Amino acid sequence: VLFEQFKFFLNLYFLIMALSQLIPELRIGYLYTYWGPLGFVLFVTMCREALDDYRRYRRDKEANSQKYKKLTRDGIIRIPSSDIQVGHLIILEKNQRVPADMVLLRTSEKDGGCFIRTDQLDGETDWKLRLAVQDTQRLQTNVDILDITAHVYAEKPQKTIHTFVGTFTRDNEGIVHEDSLSIEHTLWANTVVASGTALGVVIYTGCETRSVMNTSQPKSKIGLLDLEINTLTKLLFLAVIILSLVMMILKGFGGPWYRYFFRFILLFSYIIPISLRVNLDMGKAYYSWVIQRDKHIPGTTVRSTTIPEELGRITYLLSDKTGTLTQNEMVFKRLHLGTVSFTPETMDEVISHLKSFYSMAQSSATPTRTSGPVRRSVMTRVIEAVHAIALCHNVTPVFEEIGNSDVKSEDTEADQQLKQRVTYQASSPDEIALVTWAESMNLALVKRDLSSITLRTPVGTLSTFTILQTFPFTSESKRMGIILKDEETGEITFYLKGADVVMQGIVQYNDWLEEECGNMAREGLRTLVVAKKVLSEELYQDFETRYHQAKMSIQERNSKMQAVIESLERDMELLCLTGVEDKLQDGVRQTLEMLRNAGIRVWMLTGDKMETAICIAKSCQMVSKTQDVYIFQTVTDRGEAHLELNSLRKKNEAALIISGDSLQVCLKYYEHEFVELACQCPAVVVCRCSPTQKADIVKLLKIHTGKRTCAVGDGGNDVSMIQAADAGIGIVGKEGRQASLAADFSITQFSHIGRLLLVHGRNSYKRSAALGQFVIHRGLIITTMQAVFCSVFYFVSIALFPGFLMVGYATVYTMYPVFSLVLDKDVSADTALTYPELYKDLTKGRSLSYKTFFLWVLISIYQGGTIMYGALLLFEAEFIHVVSITFTSLILTELLMVALTVRNWHYLMVVAQVFSLGIYIASLALLKNYFDARFLQTWDFVWKVLVITSISCIPLYVLKYLRKKFSPPSYSKLNP
Repeated sequence: VLFEQFKFFLNLYFLIMALSQLIPELRIGYLYTYWGPLGFVLFVTMCREALDDYRRYRRDKEANSQKYKKLTRDGIIRIPSSDIQVGHLIILEKNQRVPADMVLLRTSEKDGGCFIRTDQLDGETDWKLRLAVQDTQRLQTNVDILDITAHVYAEKPQKTIHTFVGTFTRDNEGIVHEDSLSIEHTLWANTVVASGTALGVVIYTGCETRSVMNTSQPKSKIGLLDLEINTLTKLLFLAVIILSLVMMILKGFGGPWYRYFFRFILLFSYIIPISLRVNLDMGKAYYSWVIQRDKHIPGTTVRSTTIPEELGRITYLLSDKTGTLTQNEMVFKRLHLGTVSFTPETMDEVISHLKSFYSMAQSSATPTRTSGPVRRSVMTRVIEAVHAIALCHNVTPVFEEIGNSDVKSEDTEADQQLKQRVTYQASSPDEIALVTWAESMNLALVKRDLSSITLRTPVGTLSTFTILQTFPFTSESKRMGIILKDEETGEITFYLKGADVVMQGIVQYNDWLEEECGNMAREGLRTLVVAKKVLSEELYQDFETRYHQAKMSIQERNSKMQAVIESLERDMELLCLTGVEDKLQDGVRQTLEMLRNAGIRVWMLTGDKMETAICIAKSCQMVSKTQDVYIFQTVTDRGEAHLELNSLRKKNEAALIISGDSLQVCLKYYEHEFVELACQCPAVVVCRCSPTQKADIVKLLKIHTGKRTCAVGDGGNDVSMIQAADAGIGIVGKEGRQASLAADFSITQFSHIGRLLLVHGRNSYKRSAALGQFVIHRGLIITTMQAVFCSVFYFVSIALFPGFLMVGYATVYTMYPVFSLVLDKDVSADTALTYPELYKDLTKGRSLSYKTFFLWVLISIYQGGTIMYGALLLFEAEFIHVVSITFTSLILTELLMVALTVRNWHYLMVVAQVFSLGIYIASLALLKNYFDARFLQTWDFVWKVLVITSISCIPLYVLKYLRKKFSPPSYSKLNP
C-alpha cells in the first residue's frame, strides 16, 4: 500500500518535505503542519485497502474451505478443496462445482454420460455432454476402482479449454488396454455437474487448471484523471524549483545558500496541496455512494471506489453476448417449407396436420411414411419436417417428479412420465428450442440414450428409433447429422441440419432457400436448414465400413472421417427452414443506440458461433439493417491475412465480423494495421473468442488508441476482460456472480449502463476536474502571496502566515465550500440521457487540460498579487496588521470563487459557505495571538478588506458573464 501511495509524485513530494522538518536548520513551523496532513491521508488510504484485502481474504477462504468427497480405501472422507491433490479420486454430486481439472471415470448413468454446465468457463450456458472412461464405467461399484492397476497420461497444462490430449492405460493381469482421452472425458475446474453424480481423478490443480490459466492477474486500476493531476503536480513542483531559484538569484548566493534555497522550496511547497488527494478520494467515495443509492439502477454496487471518473471518459465499450446482451432463451418463431410458412399465430395448423396423419396411420394396418420424389401434399411435407426436427439433435430429456403426484408401480413408463416435469439437456439452446417446439406440436421426445430415441406421437403411442451414427456440430462443419433406423419399418434415414451457408451446397436445387434465409436473418432470427436422405441397407453398410476405417487411422483422422461423411451429404432432400430467436435483455436496443449517439464504439466479444453473433448484432441493432457487414474470412498465414486486410480497407463504414483464430493470425503479423482498420469500423464482432483473447483485445485498444475502455460481462470467462479494461462492469446474471465480484462496478442488467456512464460518469468526471483544479488554485494563490511577501521584504525566507492558519486555511476555513463542488452538476440526469451527444465532449478531456490549468494559474497569480499588493498600498501605516488583512481577504476570495465556479446550487453548498464564514468570524474573535481584536472592529479594516476582495473577484465575474453570453458551452443551450 505504501509503495502504491508513494508511487504518486504528490505523496512522495510531501514525504520528503515532512522528513526535511526533522532537520532543525530547515524547520519552518511546527512538525504537525507537514506530518499531520500526510499521516491522515495515508491512514485513510490504508484503512480502505485493508478493508478490501480483508473482504478478498474472506471470499478466498470461503471458496477454499468447501468440502468435497474423496474416495479412499477407508471409505469416503470429506476434505476441503484446498487439500485436493493430483491423483485424488473425487466424487461430485449434482449442482456441485468441480474443484480441480479431472478426468471422468464413472457416472451414475448406465451409459457413462454426464452433463456439465460450463457457463463460468466459456460463457455458454448450454449443457455439455461428458463421457466416462468406458473401462472404469463397466466396473460394478466405485470402490472397485481401487482394485485395478491403471494410469492416466495427461498433456502438460495448457490454456486452451476446448482440447485435451491424454490416454487411459489399464494393466489387467498382463493384458494392457489403452483408451484415448479427449475433451469429452474431462471436467474442468469451475464447471458444474448438471446431472447425476460423477467420479473423477484429479489431473491438474491450482494455477495449472484451465480456469486459472485463463484468468489474468488483476492490476490496481488508476484513473486517467489521477494520472493527469499527477502530471500537473509535477509541473507545479517545477514551478516551485524555478520560483525558489529566482528568489535565490535575486537574494544572492552568499552564506549557506543551499539552506535558504531549501527553505524557499518549503515555503512555496503549499503550491502543491496535500489536501488534493484527500479531497479527490472523499469525492470518489461520495460518487460511489450516489451510484449505489440511485433508484433508477437498483442493485448497482461499486466495488472499486478509485475510478468512478473513468465512467465519464469511455470511448470503447467491449461487451460479452450471452447473458449480457441476450437472455440466452431461444424461442421457435418460424417454420418455412418453401411454398408455405408457419408463424406462432398459425402453428395450430401444424398440430392439426400431425393429428390427422397419426389418426389415419393408427386406423390403417401399416404405417404410411412417404418418401421418394413424388409431388407431396403440404400435410406430408409438414409431417416430415416436424419429424426431422424432433429427431435430428443431441437433446436428452430429464424427468423430475411434480410436487405430490403419486407414481404407482402399475403405471406404464409413459404414464409415469406424464406425471413428471421434463427438462431438456443439450449443448445448444437452439436444439432445446426446436425439441420444445416439437413437443408443443404433440410430438414429444420422451427418451434418449446413446443407442436410441423414443418419441410420443399425438395419439399417445411411442415410436422408437435406433441411433446408428451421430455427427456432432463443430464450428468448422457448421452442421450436425444423425443416422436413424425406424424400429417399425426398418427404414434407415440420414437427417442433417446446419447453417444455410453450408447446407445450400448439400441440398437439391431450389429457388427459395437463399432468399428466405436472408429475410429471416434481417428479422434477427437464427436460421437452421433441415434435410434428409433415405439410405438403403447396402449403402449404409458400405458407409459404416469406410467410416470405421477412417476412425481407426492415426494420421489426419478428422479430415478422413469428414471426407467419408461428405460422401453421404450429396443431393439431400430439403425439408424445411427454421427460425429461432434469442431473447434480448430489456432495453438493450435503446441503450446501444444511446451509447452510439454518445460517441462510444461498441465491440461484441463472444465465445459463440459466428452465425449466432451476427444474428444478435443485427437484432439488437448494434449493426443496423442498412449497414454493410464485412465477414473476415478464415486466415491461417501471413499472405491470407494481408489479402483480407486489403479487402477490409476498401470497405467504408462496414461492420466487421471476425473469428478469434483469424484475429490471432492478424495480430501476429499485422497488429498495428488491424487495430487501425478495426477502430474505423462502426461496430466490431469477434466470435469464437477465448477468455484470454478478450483481455488481449482490451489491452490492444488501450495501447494503440490511448482511449479509455470499458468491458461488460456476466460470466467467469469475462473476468480477464473486465480486469484488463479501464472500467470493468459485471452483470449479476444466470452465469453466476463471478464477473460481478471481479468487476469495478456491478449492475443487474445491461440497460443500466446508459445511466451509469452518461449520468454518473459525466458528473463524477466533471466534479473531480473542478474540485482538483480548485484545490490547486487554493494552493497557488497562497504561494503567490508568499512570493510577493518574500520579494518585498528583501527575499527573507520567513512564512507569511503562522503554521496554524496555514493548516486551517486548507481545512476548516475553506474545506466545506470547496468540497461542496462534488454536489455541482451542469445538466440534469434527464437532459444527459435525452442528449447523449453531450458525452462526446467529455472524451476529449477538456474539463481538465493544460489550457484550463494555466487559466487557473493566471487567476491565482492575479488574485494573490492583488490581495498582497492591495494590502501594501492601503495599509502602509498599519503593516503590522498585514496578516489579518490579507488572510481575511484570502478567505473571502476563496468563498466567492467557489460561488463563481458553481453551475447549479444545492442547499448544502449554501450551508457550507455560511458555516465556513461563521467559523472564520468566530476564530477572528477567539485566536487573539494571531489577530488584533480592536483593529478588526474598525470600519477602516472592513472597507479596505472589501475593496481588496472586490478587485480580486469582480473582474472574474464580469469575464464569466461575457463568456457565457458570447461563447456559451454546449450544455447551457439545453438548460431552460
